[in-house]
Amino acid sequence: MKRPFRLLVLLAILAGCATVPQTARHTGPWDLAELQPAPAAQWGARTGLVQEVYYAGEPFHGKPTRVFAYLGRPAEGRRPFPALVLVHGGGGKAFREWAEHWAQRGYVALALDTAGCGPDGPLPNGGPDQSDATKFRDFTDADAHDTWTYHAVAAVIRGVSLLASLPEVDRHRIGLTGISWGGYLTCIVAGLDDRLKVAVPVYGCGFLGDDSFWRDKSLAAMTPEARARWLRDFDPSQYLGGVNCPMLFLNGANDFAYPLDSYQKSYRLVRPGLRHVSIVLGLPHGHIWTFDEVDRFVDSVLRHGAPLPRLGTLTVRSGRATARVVSRSPLQAAAFHYTTDTGEWQKRRWTTAPAEWKDGVLTARVPERRPLVCYFSVTDERGLRVSTEHAELPAESR
Repeated sequence: MKRPFRLLVLLAILAGCATVPQTARHTGPWDLAELQPAPAAQWGARTGLVQEVYYAGEPFHGKPTRVFAYLGRPAEGRRPFPALVLVHGGGGKAFREWAEHWAQRGYVALALDTAGCGPDGPLPNGGPDQSDATKFRDFTDADAHDTWTYHAVAAVIRGVSLLASLPEVDRHRIGLTGISWGGYLTCIVAGLDDRLKVAVPVYGCGFLGDDSFWRDKSLAAMTPEARARWLRDFDPSQYLGGVNCPMLFLNGANDFAYPLDSYQKSYRLVRPGLRHVSIVLGLPHGHIWTFDEVDRFVDSVLRHGAPLPRLGTLTVRSGRATARVVSRSPLQAAAFHYTTDTGEWQKRRWTTAPAEWKDGVLTARVPERRPLVCYFSVTDERGLRVSTEHAELPAESR
């Protein structure tokens, strides 16, 4: 079998159920038809590659709002450019430097604010803030449109609409990435907006009522009825099944906010042929937009760049773990990570052992102790890290 054909066969195997019909989109409280036309915009000061912009948001308590953002444009290159919406996390804002980062890489990039703020602080017509008290407040179906998540999701979708209207943007090559709460919003919007061609949530996921930083705090403080309503309308698990574009899920094995159990349940809602996973030990949690995995993954979809390595399902037989790997770039390292700890995912201690790879197969010896959680990771010669899903080996019944 010739090598290019063999590579295509392996990619098809790893894609798994990519031909499964897409799940019908659940749209929640949002009217997508109203959000997809280009919003009215007012353009502000321009410094270098970045320009300020204010665009129309959703009404808040019956009054008009506007969303502030920084728009980065490449200094040169062939038009129309691919484009990206950038969504900050909790405690963050519209970051000029983030828009500049992507503009320097040849993208038109919109870094927007979801906290009702402008470049110098709260706007008089900026909509709800991003405090946990605001995010998790009790609401009814009648006033769901005055909640933070409703406004933030609408602002992101209107951001896509704004980019799609710009003459320098290729509206068929628009993507989305967000960090932490921005990753949470990315998970929702990726399941709502079929114009997106790629999405990368960093840290964020769904199933927040099952396990998350907020399960026993903000969510627990709500009335049972309000909590059920919040999870019905605003948990990403309600929307991820509608994703129809390639999606990279990047998280740390011990992330304080989005633990691996909820993370796995979230990405498994996305069809196997579209989802990509990178679980990294010791990954810091913060407003970090310099993860090369994010940049190269977006490039691979929107600019036909070299793809990240692709790993298949981890299986365990006779004390050995195996997984298939396909990589256009030579591998630099492969590792097998495992923990025998139970309890809170954030506190589990992980052990890393070298893994072998040969003829497209990763192999490692599995410790005998149970219960055990394990996964493979690889790093290619570009330093890009991807992983399998984690597998849980339960205690043996006696």
